[in-house]
Amino acid sequence: MAELRRTVKDSVFTYLFKQAEYTRQLYLVLHPEDTNVTEADCKIVTLENVLSTGLYNDLGIRVRNSLLLLMEAQSTFSVNIALRLLLYLAESYKEYVEENKLDLYGGKAVTIPRPELYVVYTGEREDVPEVLHLSDLYQGPGGAEIEVKVLCGGREGDILSQYVLFCKIADSCRREYGRSQKAIDETIRRCMEAGVLVPFLASRKKEVQDIMVTLFDNQTISEIHDYNIALEARREGMQKGMQRGQQKGREEGIRAAVSMLQELSIDRETVVQKLAVKFNLLPHAAEEKVAQYWVQ
Repeated sequence: MAELRRTVKDSVFTYLFKQAEYTRQLYLVLHPEDTNVTEADCKIVTLENVLSTGLYNDLGIRVRNSLLLLMEAQSTFSVNIALRLLLYLAESYKEYVEENKLDLYGGKAVTIPRPELYVVYTGEREDVPEVLHLSDLYQGPGGAEIEVKVLCGGREGDILSQYVLFCKIADSCRREYGRSQKAIDETIRRCMEAGVLVPFLASRKKEVQDIMVTLFDNQTISEIHDYNIALEARREGMQKGMQRGQQKGREEGIRAAVSMLQELSIDRETVVQKLAVKFNLLPHAAEEKVAQYWVQ
């Protein structure tokens, strides 16, 4: 039986807004004043296999070579997105420099697209900030800063608000039917009935269904992920004296994940990538954890 992919919303986000017509619509949500923008003006520059760990971002759009939009979709809120977007921005500029053969060592100033960074949040939290800053992650003054705008929807009926509503409907169906084919079918049916992403779903129903089906069915990995999400939530409400014990619990979750993935004969590099995503670790930290718990 097909299972609903845990990252279904992020996957649909990426697929939806890589379509030229919806890329333009998304840009107009952010810049409604630019009514003359065309689909050809909006070039997809989403990163794939960023850095040595194979990290990638959800969506990158370059508009007329003057504006660079980087966007991530999150159903579980994390302030660390500011640092991740900084890494994506640096890599995007690196690709732009190479593509346009810009001389960074010459005396003449180069021209680069102006960056705008966004996170689209589709979860249940109501207290998310409107803006995140890199400085939220370090103490004291620093020489680097970025600003990330948090979007929880758009204007009623626009493409962004429809995507967020799609996520709400998908969550409701998952709670009702589990990660099953029934949940997939009901998500699409209810969206069509409610007028949500109708042209997109009608013309690409098979592709959307494929996206929503999991690539593997090992429920244990999902259970470990759920355990650690719950552990993080409890940590926020506990006193400082409990933090050491909580960290031990998270460490046990990491150890269990490495052991289980190794038993499934998943290669070490892939385990590092999965660990970084599941536990929100930096690449080097994930590599250290795998080295620590990998059985030779």
